[in-house]
Amino acid sequence: MEKLVSYWYDVRPVPEDYIFPPETRPGSLHVPIGEVIPVIDLSEAEHGDRTPTIRKILQAAQEFGFFQVKNHGVSENLMTEAMGVFKEIFQRSNLAKQKLDSQDVSKRCRLKTCTINCTADKVHLWRDFLMHPCHPLEQWQHTWPQNPTRYQECVGACSVEVKKLASRILALISEGLGLKCGYFDDELLSGSMMLSVNHFPPCPQPSLTLGSSKHADTNLITILLQDDVYGLQVLKEDKWIGVEPNPHAFIVNMGCLLQVISNNKLKSAEHRVVTNPSTARTSAAFFVIALEDSIIEPAKDLTDELHPPIYKPFKTKDFVTQFLANDGDSQAALRSVLA
Repeated sequence: MEKLVSYWYDVRPVPEDYIFPPETRPGSLHVPIGEVIPVIDLSEAEHGDRTPTIRKILQAAQEFGFFQVKNHGVSENLMTEAMGVFKEIFQRSNLAKQKLDSQDVSKRCRLKTCTINCTADKVHLWRDFLMHPCHPLEQWQHTWPQNPTRYQECVGACSVEVKKLASRILALISEGLGLKCGYFDDELLSGSMMLSVNHFPPCPQPSLTLGSSKHADTNLITILLQDDVYGLQVLKEDKWIGVEPNPHAFIVNMGCLLQVISNNKLKSAEHRVVTNPSTARTSAAFFVIALEDSIIEPAKDLTDELHPPIYKPFKTKDFVTQFLANDGDSQAALRSVLA
């Protein structure tokens, strides 16, 4: 239990095993928060020509690997209630949190703290997180925390809506790439979804720590709900871009598997989370995941003699194994599956 950052963050200075090496720590570098990451209005695709919205999504996915969406169909009340429940998990007593803390890796719903590769911790992240599957809902909902008492109902409703949103976005991407209708509806590609509720406590020395180290997601697509505290940064052309918080928008980013399937037409961008000296930050990442034994490869409709496959076929679980073996280096994992 003492490993949880939220248990001790305010009673002692930053321990040595939470201090990142000089070349990877954020340091005193000023990263401006701007309106660079596109914000896309999804209602335009629902009530008119879908082409402009598709064009905006593809352009953002190619240039940044990230974009935000508004008018996305998930009610603001549900988003606010879900964020309140997520925060309550980490505001509960240490004894209550201890009941969720487990070193049992077979347990699918756990509160924990670690690096990306929990089996080979070198430097710890300044983060606690609750992770559990959330799709198919009927398979997993009963395994979630029973306290707060509204957690299962509220987060269940939010998970259903986010999965619908992810499917809508993937359908627009599929249409934009010229893939067959329903390409990403395949259960092998998008039949699972994991939720990571992240809590980043205030840090007395944020220049030395990271809430999440530089990485790209290994899944298909990620839908992120965050509060109004800044922390997310995206890497573009070796420069960090701060993502402006918008509690009523969702952040969408392309996973490595989508980069592979698109044959590099879409970009899975590396990103990180910096810490805050005075305010805690909460976010909830919904990861749409391909099943472990799914075969991932560039879509046949996107390859020909002039555009050969950049990647060879591989199983999802083998790619994740490579990712972990390289200490969360997504670029190394992608290089390992080059054709």
